[in-house]
Amino acid sequence: MSPTTGPGVLDPADMRRVMGRFTTGVAVITTLDADGDPHGMTVNSLTSVSLEPPMILVCFGARARTALAVAASGRFAVSILAARQEPIARRFAGRGEDHFAGLPLTYGEHDVPVVPDALAHLECAVERRITAGDHVVVLGAVQRTCDRDGPPLAFLGGRFGDFTGRGHEAPAWFF
Repeated sequence: MSPTTGPGVLDPADMRRVMGRFTTGVAVITTLDADGDPHGMTVNSLTSVSLEPPMILVCFGARARTALAVAASGRFAVSILAARQEPIARRFAGRGEDHFAGLPLTYGEHDVPVVPDALAHLECAVERRITAGDHVVVLGAVQRTCDRDGPPLAFLGGRFGDFTGRGHEAPAWFF
């Protein structure tokens, strides 16, 4: 293991590399701005915060167009991607692009667009926004959900991958 450099002097590249050791899932956050135009971006900084009431958090770059659209609209959807949806993850990860170009907007049972055939969708109302360094943490009150079975898309060290279970039953604490 290489040592850290100390408080206040950590290079952002070191932080990115170290946090890249943490395997995450991959999701696309979508919303509509005040003019009804869709916005979306790929994220892996997403977690459940509370079951009662149901709440999640997602982190955005503070100046990301989708972060600004979510703040303006007060609502967003999370599409948790399946393993075969890496092309969608890459599409929505590009900066400054029209991520919806050539894609029909799909809503399912939601009021904001979602990625079709994702493993899960969560529709959220913005509960709170917190500035944290160069990011904005958004707490979302979950309004609606839907899900299906399938393998998830994983992310580790800047690369997409697959999750392989170890074949044992899910622990009783999971549900």
